[in-house]
Amino acid sequence: MAVITAFPGRINRIMRLVWFAELSLLYLAVLVAVWLRYLDEPDNLAVFMQTLPLRAPLLALSITAAMAAFGLYQPHVRHGWIDLFLRLGLAFALGGAALSVVYYLVPQTYIGRGVVAISLVLGFLLVAGLRLALFGLLNIEALKRRILVVGAGDNADWINRRLRRRSDRKSFTIVGYLPIGDQKVTVGSDQLVPAGRDLRELARDLGVNEIVIAPDERRGSLPMDEILGCAQNGISVIDLPGFFEREAGLIKLEVVDPSSLIFSGGFDHSLVRRLNKRFFDLAAASALLLLAWPAMLLVALAVRLESPGPVLYHQVRVGEGGRSFRLTKFRSMRTDAEKNGVAQWATTNDDRTTRVGRFIRQTRLDELPQLFNVLIGDMSFVGPRPERPQFVDQLNDAIRYYPVRHSVKPGLTGWAQLRYPYGASVEDAREKLTFDLFYVKNQGLIFDMMILLQTVEVVLFRRGAR
Repeated sequence: MAVITAFPGRINRIMRLVWFAELSLLYLAVLVAVWLRYLDEPDNLAVFMQTLPLRAPLLALSITAAMAAFGLYQPHVRHGWIDLFLRLGLAFALGGAALSVVYYLVPQTYIGRGVVAISLVLGFLLVAGLRLALFGLLNIEALKRRILVVGAGDNADWINRRLRRRSDRKSFTIVGYLPIGDQKVTVGSDQLVPAGRDLRELARDLGVNEIVIAPDERRGSLPMDEILGCAQNGISVIDLPGFFEREAGLIKLEVVDPSSLIFSGGFDHSLVRRLNKRFFDLAAASALLLLAWPAMLLVALAVRLESPGPVLYHQVRVGEGGRSFRLTKFRSMRTDAEKNGVAQWATTNDDRTTRVGRFIRQTRLDELPQLFNVLIGDMSFVGPRPERPQFVDQLNDAIRYYPVRHSVKPGLTGWAQLRYPYGASVEDAREKLTFDLFYVKNQGLIFDMMILLQTVEVVLFRRGAR
């Protein structure tokens, strides 16, 4: 499943199990629906049961794909129960609509209007019940991973600052922070565990499942023999950058160093990866262009009628390898938006935006001409958003690792766009870079498909636009 295999480790396994369980429940819902619908027609029931194993999975896969589009298989997003049920309802509606299209195009897959209706109702109840059960289990402290942090300085305290909300810690609990030698202690005294004990004994007594290595200074400060002993006893050991990458879906700039990026794997730029990404780009851009061209004509007409000036807006952006290219969008601002010739960040409720421009920005319709940038190869469908050269020069100097995002083609949508609102400052760019680096490091076809599905949610709820 696209949304599951993008993330390694324990979270990956848990989300795979959740997806498989819900797929099974939806398949069961179809079986029960057929039985209820044809209970009084044994001949029709026998015929359906013979072909159902080939047709029932279509409904289950359609609904789980729609759930993915609404972020319901995203391990780094924590939903409240109201938000959860809203997303479930929309996912079942979207999945049902997609099924209608498939049944129209491929009539052999049709299982009957009554069966589909009963299946969707039963499936919703079963999946909602499972999610409610999981929602309750996540709040049971005894089922959470118990984590001991080795280190109590500035680096370790980033866990408190970045993952401070209860919703950020649904899968784990911090049993304490262990000070190291004479290193500075930043963490509050109420969160510290006594130093001086053997780490293996301490971990055993505290019931630790995982140790996070988070010193301010590594050289000569870590009890490596004791850490190795913990690993030999079955306790998972992870460094702080890897912990943030797994739990928050980002690469924390303040704690990562070049060796963490170099030796931790990822950064796949193999020929196979480049070829399958190019095929994905061409297929996705062509399909969307076929669907969106009527809307593009209406947007062009609206832009033309509202204000004088060109319908399309061309702007130089920085792409793969730092090379510049000309990006195309529908014009959403007045023609004198930058009459002084100085590049400006877009802001919330920007007064340079026209009325049509505000609408097409919120719905992302202004981005559709970039499909042609994807087709000619300047951009990818998924990747970091391309910035203007003036801003890139500024950000290269201000933000460590910023040039790394240019090791891949920029994208029409991307991981940072899903996880962070529109950036309008150096600080915003620094925060978005944490997600861009996560994408660059973990990029792959499955991850791209997951991002593409979740972009549907961003467009429908108009998140992140300015």
